[in-house]
Amino acid sequence: MLEWKELCDQLFPQGHTVKADGQVVTGQGRVGDETVAVVGTRDHAAIGVDIALQLSEAVIDIMNRQPGVPILMLVDTQGQQLSRRDELLGNSPFLAHLAKCFAVARTRGHQLLSVVYSEAVSGGFLSLGMIADETYAVPGAQIRVMALPAMSRITKLPLEELEALCRTSPILGPGAHNFVALGAVEEIWEGPLDQCLLAALAKKNNLDKRRELGASRGGRTGAARIAQLVREH
Repeated sequence: MLEWKELCDQLFPQGHTVKADGQVVTGQGRVGDETVAVVGTRDHAAIGVDIALQLSEAVIDIMNRQPGVPILMLVDTQGQQLSRRDELLGNSPFLAHLAKCFAVARTRGHQLLSVVYSEAVSGGFLSLGMIADETYAVPGAQIRVMALPAMSRITKLPLEELEALCRTSPILGPGAHNFVALGAVEEIWEGPLDQCLLAALAKKNNLDKRRELGASRGGRTGAARIAQLVREH
């Protein structure tokens, strides 16, 4: 898996100003003729109240200082912070606030892209990653909703049974390839990362096609059809 500095060097061979402040990374880079604002996390950050506010502030600053510039989220998170303090302060609303900041940026004309370069788990991934117009991953990136041993403890299903289910259904299975099948990840970037980023920027997709992608890839066979039935009735 790539370190964030190596990732930024490959994404922005023309140069970048991305820096780390604790477990949050921010800055900007040049790729082709584009200037791209960067916001994300490093070192498997657990996103709690403090990091959520730090990320939200960065997104608001981008909207104020760089109107309309594309925003790239660099995703490396073990999920939401599981601490008593963060839960008492209301971690979920802070994660929702972060997601809303990205949603407002979208309405103001910012293209939102995300790339998982290390790991992406659960609620941290939802508010920093899946909120993007399109989500990508690099080879070796790890994506999961929950580790299978933890899922086994919660569901009371034997680990072996869950492992067998994962071999036939990407819905439960960890791994970036399963999330590609589900349509949640657009693709796993292969080749020069700056060229992959340029291709993603050129698409300018602001339509949520994840259900349709999941159906066409065989990962989510019912979501698109059921959504259509709901709309019709």
